[in-house]
Amino acid sequence: MPTPAERIEEYQRKRARILQMGGAEAIERQRKDGKWSVRERVEYFFDPGTFTEIGLFVKHRTTAFGLDKREIPAEGVVTGFGKVNGRYVVVAAEDYTAMAGTFGEYHGRKFTRAVEFAREKGWPFIGMNDSGGARLQEGMDTLESYGWLFRAQILASGVIPQIALLMGPCLGGQAYHPVMQDFLIQCRKTGFMGIAGPAFVKTQLGEDITLPELSGWKAHAVKSGCTHIVAEDDKDCLDKCKELLALFPSNNREMPPRIETKDDPERPIPELDTFLPEQASTPFDMYPVIRKIVDDGYFFEIMGSYARSIIIGFARFNGRPVGIMANQPKWAGGVIDCDAADKGARFIRFCDVFNIPLVTFHDAPGYMIGPDQDWKGILRHGAKLLYAWADATVPLIAVIMRKSYAGAHYGMLDKAIGADLVFAWPMAQVTIVGADTAASVIFAREIQSAPNPEEVRAKRIKEYNELYETPYHSAERGYTDDIIMPHDTRKMINRALDALENKNKDNKAFNAKAWRKYANINL
Repeated sequence: MPTPAERIEEYQRKRARILQMGGAEAIERQRKDGKWSVRERVEYFFDPGTFTEIGLFVKHRTTAFGLDKREIPAEGVVTGFGKVNGRYVVVAAEDYTAMAGTFGEYHGRKFTRAVEFAREKGWPFIGMNDSGGARLQEGMDTLESYGWLFRAQILASGVIPQIALLMGPCLGGQAYHPVMQDFLIQCRKTGFMGIAGPAFVKTQLGEDITLPELSGWKAHAVKSGCTHIVAEDDKDCLDKCKELLALFPSNNREMPPRIETKDDPERPIPELDTFLPEQASTPFDMYPVIRKIVDDGYFFEIMGSYARSIIIGFARFNGRPVGIMANQPKWAGGVIDCDAADKGARFIRFCDVFNIPLVTFHDAPGYMIGPDQDWKGILRHGAKLLYAWADATVPLIAVIMRKSYAGAHYGMLDKAIGADLVFAWPMAQVTIVGADTAASVIFAREIQSAPNPEEVRAKRIKEYNELYETPYHSAERGYTDDIIMPHDTRKMINRALDALENKNKDNKAFNAKAWRKYANINL
C-alpha cells in the first residue's frame, strides 16, 4: 500500500508530465510555425493568477491502432475558467503539440462540458481552435463527440457570448464548431478552416488548391463571410478577444458593462454640417462620420472585409456599448445585397439577445436589383433584416443622413419596422423611390408624347423631388421624429439612449404578445 508521501510524489509526477504537453520538441515546432503553446495562450489570456483548470487528468479509453500505448496529455485540450478584465470566462483551448490536438471522444467530452459549464454559470465561452482534425482511430466515438459539442453550443447560443479563436488548423466536421459561435477571430498566417483540406479536395474532386487559398483568412474574411475579425498573430488574436468581451455582458440576463468617459455626451460636431457632398449621387466615406459621433472615436468593426456596402461594429455612447449598422456609400453606393443583408441580420440578433442598443446611419439607395441578386434570393435574404428588426426589443435608433429608399428604408430600420426614435438630417431623401425613377414610371406616357420630352421630364422630376424626396413629408406624417442639424447627432443619440434605458425592463412587450415558439425566419 503506497504511503501518503508516495501518493503525493505520484501526483506531482503525473501532473508535471501532463503540463509538459507534447514535449519540448513539439512546442519548439509550434513556435517555429508562429504559434504559442496552448498554455502560453491561456496564461496570457486570463488575468494573472485567476485560471482554474478542469479535466487535466482526463484520458482517452481507446485501445485500437496503438492508442493503448499512446499518452495524449490532457486529451489535447485545456479547459477551465478564470477572469478576463475582472469577469469570469470559460475556455477550451486545443493543444496541437498533443497528437496534433486531434478531436476524439474525451477531447470532445471536455470541450462539451466546458460549454455546458459556461452556460450553467452564465459566463462567456471562448474556444481556441488548433487541431489536426478528427481522431480517426476512435471511429464512431469521435463522430458522436462532434454532436455533443454542436448541441451544447447551440443550446448555449443566445444565453452566453461565444467567441472562436482560429489560431491553427480546424478542418472537417469540426469546423462547424467555430462558425456556429457568435464571433470568429482568425489568425492571418496560422488559422485555417474548411470542411475538407486540400488533399481530400484533390482526392474527391481532382482539384489542386493550396491550404491558404482554400481555408485561409481571405477565403473566410473576404469571400465566405465565416470570419468576423482577422488577427495578425496569437497575441493580437487574444487582445482582440479581450477587447470584444469588454463590450458584452456575461450573459443574456445582464446589461453590457458601462465605462466612464470624458467625452461630453452633448458634444456638438460642427464639421458634420458640411460633411456630405453637394451632389446626392457623390459617394462619401461613412467611417469618419461614425468615429466623429461615438465616444472618443472608438469603433470596433466586425466583418470589415466582407459585404462592404454595410458597416457593422461596436462603439460606445456616454460609456454604453452600442451596436452600429451603417451603409457605406463608397462601396456599391451603400446598396444592400444578399451578403450585406445576412451580415446585418445576424449582427442585429446578437445585439438584441445580449441587450446591446442599436443605432443605424442611413444612406441606402435600396436593395440590389437584377437577375444575379434575384436568383440568389435577395427577397429571402433581405427579409432576414426585416425579421431581425421586428423581433428586436433593445433600444433602436435610426439616423437618416441621406438616401433612405424603398425596401432599404426598412432594412436599415424605420419607425414601422420597430425603431423607437428616428432622426433625419435636412439633406435626407426619404421616399419610396428616387425622383428620376418615379417620374419615368408615373409620367412615362406624358413624357413620351410631349413635344419636348426632356423638358417635361425635368419638370416632373423637380415636382416629385420637392414634394417627396425630402425629410419633411415623413416628418409631417410622424414617421420621422425630428429633423436635426448634423452637428447635434451625437447629442440626440445620447438623449435617446437615456430615454430608452429601461425599455422592456419589466418584459411588458413580451407579455403583451401572443406566445410563440419562435419566428420562422427566412433562413
